[in-house]
Amino acid sequence: MTQQQWQQESEAPVLWTPSRELLENCQMAAFIRGLEQQGHGPFADYQALHQWSVSHLETFWQAIWEFCGLVADEPASSVLGKRDMPGAQWFPGMKLNFAANMLRLADGEQGSREAVVAHCETRPVLRRSYRELKADAGALEAFLKAQGVVQGDRVAGIVTNGYEALVGMLATTSMGAIWSSASPDFGVGAILDRFGQIEPAALITVNGYGYGGKVFARQSEFGEVAAGLPTLKTVISIAQLPDQPPLAGPLVTPWDQALESGAGQAPSFTSLPADHPVYILFSSGTTGKPKCIVHGAAGLVVNHAKELMLHGDVGPGDRFMYFTTCGWMMWNWQASALLTGATVVTVDGSPGYPDMNALWQIVASEKVTHFGTSARFLAGCRKASVEPATTFDLSPLRALLSTGSPLLPEDYDWVYEHGAPGVLVGSIAGGTDICGCFVGCNPMLPVRRGEIQCALLGVDAVAFDDDGKALDGGRGELVCRQPLPSMPVGFWNDADGSRYFSAYFETFADTCPGVWAHGDFIRFTEHGGAIIYGRSDATLNPGGVRIGTAEIYRQVETVDEIADSLVVGRQIDGDVEIVLLVVPATGHTLDDALQKSLRSRIREGASPRHVPKHIVAVSDIPYTRSGKKVELAVARLINGSARADNRDAMTNPEALDTIRKALISAGLLTN
Repeated sequence: MTQQQWQQESEAPVLWTPSRELLENCQMAAFIRGLEQQGHGPFADYQALHQWSVSHLETFWQAIWEFCGLVADEPASSVLGKRDMPGAQWFPGMKLNFAANMLRLADGEQGSREAVVAHCETRPVLRRSYRELKADAGALEAFLKAQGVVQGDRVAGIVTNGYEALVGMLATTSMGAIWSSASPDFGVGAILDRFGQIEPAALITVNGYGYGGKVFARQSEFGEVAAGLPTLKTVISIAQLPDQPPLAGPLVTPWDQALESGAGQAPSFTSLPADHPVYILFSSGTTGKPKCIVHGAAGLVVNHAKELMLHGDVGPGDRFMYFTTCGWMMWNWQASALLTGATVVTVDGSPGYPDMNALWQIVASEKVTHFGTSARFLAGCRKASVEPATTFDLSPLRALLSTGSPLLPEDYDWVYEHGAPGVLVGSIAGGTDICGCFVGCNPMLPVRRGEIQCALLGVDAVAFDDDGKALDGGRGELVCRQPLPSMPVGFWNDADGSRYFSAYFETFADTCPGVWAHGDFIRFTEHGGAIIYGRSDATLNPGGVRIGTAEIYRQVETVDEIADSLVVGRQIDGDVEIVLLVVPATGHTLDDALQKSLRSRIREGASPRHVPKHIVAVSDIPYTRSGKKVELAVARLINGSARADNRDAMTNPEALDTIRKALISAGLLTN
């Protein structure tokens, strides 16, 4: 990057500033006032507060627990026991229940408020109060226990983002079992690669799903999944497709019948240690069987409370909607909005059906205050030229959250010009690994174009160079130098912790042991913001200069003639050539003029070193089931790696075949 480009990036214009009312009344402000009343501070600005939070970890996280009103049956003997990573011990001695915290506001006046509003393509809108949600969770827990499911067992869900998934999770965690879920569009192999490793005692599954106006009946496939899980004691079939039969088999009970059999039983809210597992999440699994990432109760509760209540300013009376599937960690994050007392608005189906206004219509009709989605969706809205700001009444909306990939500067522009002017655009980034965020939003800070607002409180995140030294304004590896409560308690079936260590702590084990390396290529700006340039394992190194793939996407994916793109490095003669794959937009082809235009745009917007050696037209770009570009699989393909990729983990694995043919035609790959 040239000095001029660095300066332009550092001086990103401010697109939004908090109002005086928000600065005074948001929950972050109340938290700061409480700290100062207790003798901490005063804090001149957010950076001072953040520095205090990472310098006084135990005091900070205890203050979060108390401010957010979280509940425990027995207090911890300390906030942090063992501090070293990996293996830091949070809240030793504490006894609590995860579901009890999710439903802590389900009684009294709050109990009659809407807890869940579920939209989907195949059934009418369903609305349930907190009191009804708690009752259904208790009923399902009673049914599971009657089938022999016990504390520590795994309950697996092939479920859509709707009401039943939330009930299933709450029933499971109330009794001390462990919840794990997958999306119903996963292939049988992808599901068994996940659930086969954790040997569930119960399976909760839909009989199919709707997407893009089409119905996909999947009783046969999910019956095959059940047959491949010999540890099952029971299978519960949800009528996601009301006109289709449930799954067949001796273990199968319809959802409604399961609830009826346990009706009247309250959740047990079994009291358990702080690190008792509540979730097993999975890595994408594109390079082999997914890693089974185990998350504990107290760590998730306190970190999600901080992220949602302080950084998101979510509370009672708010209406929180995150477009996600149950195969992505954002579902688990969304579920924790229940602990804030907000209404969780769930959506299952295609975000572009019948058109790109579909989600915005729900945001308007449900008076959503916090809308979360992917950067890819917002880019799609820009390219489709939709204008929600003038089409709908979005006046209740206060925050628009984005994750999955870096949000392009042009998509910030679209939001503030045509999407939802006046809202906080909160680009957030973390991952399945921590089921949360390292960097994200803050209602008390300005929003700058193309920039994540800040490192989150209690997160000692910095950029390291290759020698394990913290960079002051430079680009490097995103690391976390101190424990974070929502770091995994471990991997499933990793008794000695070697796989866990290898995944996060091996990178700097020699130069700076005990530091979590996350795998993102990042720069922290002089005013505390952050810019992510892509995954560090997909970073390009032409001529020895490290380049993040997102730097090229920022230039290419704002070109009207390009619908999608993917960039990889091709190893040749000891160096790296940049290869850019593009999907031309409808009505366009990759001719010489467009190639010249793309190269010119990349040269001027990034640098001459970013300009691709080869630009190849393809018909599709492969994505994981959580919506991320599959860069590494294409990089292995172009570099002739014999390593097999797990095609079941991809939404469209056939894209790899079309890319192979295009690379052969371009002379970049031998047949």
